[in-house]
Amino acid sequence: MKKPAVPLPFPAIACLLSLCLALPAQAEKADQLKPLNIASEKGGSIDMARQRTEFSGNVVLSKGSLILRAERIDLRETGDGYYQAYANGQTGKQVSFRQARDVPGEAIEGFADQVEYDTRSDTVRFIGNAVVHRLIGAAVADEVTGALIVFDNRSEIFTLDGGQSSPHPSGRVRVVMMPRGPAGVAPADGPASGVSLQPSTSLPGGKKPS
Repeated sequence: MKKPAVPLPFPAIACLLSLCLALPAQAEKADQLKPLNIASEKGGSIDMARQRTEFSGNVVLSKGSLILRAERIDLRETGDGYYQAYANGQTGKQVSFRQARDVPGEAIEGFADQVEYDTRSDTVRFIGNAVVHRLIGAAVADEVTGALIVFDNRSEIFTLDGGQSSPHPSGRVRVVMMPRGPAGVAPADGPASGVSLQPSTSLPGGKKPS
């Protein structure tokens, strides 16, 4: 895995370091109890001694409502029974991620050149040209873009970082939040929950494969 780009400064709604975006509810809690499934078109290889499996060709990893799609996925099992998935896309086709939230009708959807998913820490790292949406039904309620986006299901926080691999010009982090209430996106049974922003000076750690 390539290292994330060095963050660049960005103005206005962001701040001079990184940005934490606290979402109103956790991802689907029932997913934590569901089995992890994986399938691919081209097959893969299994290394029992190293507890490592590699899949390629339109790979689909699922765990409850969580669905991760990639051209290649390297899946590793830790000694205590957790999994770490390292997913890579290909030219013209990024890795995609989607997971339902505990709020009915809401979901998180993301795209990036690389995605890392860790079942122990319950975090997802979107690396390179990353775009993540909070959806209400099929409508985009909020959008964040950056070189690196880390989604922590447990703390309900997105952490963003800018850099040369950001899809936004000049490597900036970008946040778009739709208005709440009648003018914005709202679920059928009531208005969407609010979103709060707060500065962060660090990103969650996470060792990537060599």
